[in-house]
Amino acid sequence: MPHVRRFDHVGLTVADLDVVTAFFVALGLEVEGRTFVEGEFLDTVCGIPGSRTEIVMLKPPNDGTRLELARFVRPDSVPGSPAAMANELGLRNVAFEVDDLRAAVDWAAAEGYGLVGGIGEYEGTWRMAYVRGPEGIVVSLAERVS
Repeated sequence: MPHVRRFDHVGLTVADLDVVTAFFVALGLEVEGRTFVEGEFLDTVCGIPGSRTEIVMLKPPNDGTRLELARFVRPDSVPGSPAAMANELGLRNVAFEVDDLRAAVDWAAAEGYGLVGGIGEYEGTWRMAYVRGPEGIVVSLAERVS
């Protein structure tokens, strides 16, 4: 019997919730809600007693899998490696299909977020690029070619 009913969301812990939220909203996601979470529930689930976090839930324009951004109010966040490359263990990217890859990459560059490598094409069906967004978050952008 399968245990998974659906893919609900991906969660990212960030330092500057406003900057990261603005990046993903400008990319095309919509804010579904923003709230603080603390108390027994959060302490139990994350295993950090006395924790408090602020969360923004983002959704794609056509519904689907959400992106949860969380900023810990307490305890202080522990820095990760914002320059991590694709072969470093852990969550490496958040991926989105876009209508116009070049326009999305140009927008990111104008906002100060550059490519990790370049724009590649996979077997004549997808064009894809990694953009290093705020706080080093790698955002995979892909456009269907055919």
